[in-house]
Amino acid sequence: MIADSEFLQTLLTTGRLAFWTTVVLLIIGLPIAYFLSFSKFRGKSAIEAIICMPMVLPPTVLGFYILVAYSPQNFFGAWLENTFNIRLAFSFTGVLIASIICSFPYMIQPLQNGLTLLPTSFREASYTMGKGKVETFFRVLLPNIKGNIITAIAMTFAHCIGEFGIVLMVGGNMPGDTRVASIALYDEVQSLNYDQANKYAFTLFIISFIVLTTIYSINKRRRL
Repeated sequence: MIADSEFLQTLLTTGRLAFWTTVVLLIIGLPIAYFLSFSKFRGKSAIEAIICMPMVLPPTVLGFYILVAYSPQNFFGAWLENTFNIRLAFSFTGVLIASIICSFPYMIQPLQNGLTLLPTSFREASYTMGKGKVETFFRVLLPNIKGNIITAIAMTFAHCIGEFGIVLMVGGNMPGDTRVASIALYDEVQSLNYDQANKYAFTLFIISFIVLTTIYSINKRRRL
């Protein structure tokens, strides 16, 4: 019973982290993707490279620098503690912020690709009809990249579900707070508790399979 309770609690923590990461990134990712898709300025390539860095940078490296930033011995961490009495290291909020940073490219890239591939005539026709940029964005552009939006949401959620390195570095392994399924799986294997490890592994496998199947099914329907 205790093992089952810990298993469910860990899955809830994992789902909560993935859900809020996805929601926050969708809210901030849409305007950022729009800006990167239709703006031309010096240094744009550098910004795009920074956004995509988490895809090629080892999560432990990113996690280390985030943990250093959270430390009260550094400016950001000291400012949070002195101003708001907040310490982000080894807390769910701290892990959530790290997860958002780490998952940025999985949300931004599909959205940016969808917006970039839209014909310029869509925006031009909307502007000709007297629609502003905001109305054009929500009523013309977004409805035409539904597949990319769903892909971005699914990829971000799936990435968060399986994240290991950055969660371990920033949040440690605190049951009920920062202990997620991927870390629990590792712990169970280290303890030679393969039955419990199999429950975590199989659950993560099923979630990943469902997410990928959803993406391919939606994209296939849109091509027909």
